[in-house]
Amino acid sequence: MKTDKVKTIHDLKKDIAGTHGIEEHARNIDPVQHEADWQTLQKHGYVMMEDIICVDACAAIKSELLPLLTHTGRNAFEGIKTQRLYATLTKTRVCDALAVHPRILALLDQMFMPNYLLSQLQVINIQPGEAAQFVHHDDGFYPLPRPRAPLGAASIFAIDDFTAENGATNIIPESHKWGDRLPTDDDKLVPAVMPKGSAIFYGGTFWHGGGANNSDADRLAITCQYCEPWVRQQENYTLGTSKDIVREMSPELQSLLGYSILPPYIGMVGGMHPKRLLEEDG
Repeated sequence: MKTDKVKTIHDLKKDIAGTHGIEEHARNIDPVQHEADWQTLQKHGYVMMEDIICVDACAAIKSELLPLLTHTGRNAFEGIKTQRLYATLTKTRVCDALAVHPRILALLDQMFMPNYLLSQLQVINIQPGEAAQFVHHDDGFYPLPRPRAPLGAASIFAIDDFTAENGATNIIPESHKWGDRLPTDDDKLVPAVMPKGSAIFYGGTFWHGGGANNSDADRLAITCQYCEPWVRQQENYTLGTSKDIVREMSPELQSLLGYSILPPYIGMVGGMHPKRLLEEDG
C-alpha cells in the first residue's frame, strides 16, 4: 500500500506502517499508584508490588509448572540446586498474564521506546541447600558503559512466599545509579521478602541475585525480562516459538515476542510487518 506518510527524514521516526501500526493498549491501573511506583523505582532502583496476583492463581500456576521442572542448573550462576524452565511460552499458557500485567507494562511504557520486547520468561525454583547466586545486573551483557539508562528491566513474581531463609532475591538498593564499579563487602544485601502473589520490578542496571535457600522447602518464582526494541532479546522467540503457538497468544504478547516494528523498519520481514506471517495459513 502506497502512503504519503514519509516526506522528510524526520518522518522515518514515526509509525509509517500501513496495515499493522503501533498498537495502543489501555492500562487499567490507578494513576496515583503508578506515579508512586515510578517515583520509588527512580529513587531506589526497584519497586515492590504486594498481592498483584491472587493466592488461588499462584496455586494454579504452581500446579501447572512443577511437572515441567525436570532438572537443575549447569553451573553456579544457574544454580546447582535450582530448577529452571526455559522456553516457558512454548510449554504452557499459564504465565501469559504475568508477562502483560498492566501495572508492570505501565512502567515499561515510561521506560522504553514503543514496541519494547520480552527478552525472556523463565521459571526459577530454588531448592533447599542452594547457595546464594552472585549478584549481577541483568543488562550487563550489553557492552555499553555505565552510568546509563537501563536497556532492560525485569519482574520477579513470587509464586511461593519469599523469605530470608528460602532464597528471597538479594538486592542492593540504589545500585542502579552506580557507574562501572562492582559490589563490595561494604554494600549491604537486602532480601526482597514478600508474600506469594507479589512481585518486585527493577531496571536492568540494578544489582541483585538469588538468595541462599536454607529452609526445607522450595521457593518458586517466575521472572519476565524485557528490553528496548533495538537490542537483542536473550531468548530467540521468533525461531523458538512456532507460529501456531504464537497465534494462541494475545496481540500484545505477540508484539512483545517480536511480532512488531520499531519504526521505520527494525524487525521487518521481507519489507513487511512480521504480524503478516501469522496471517499466513492461520
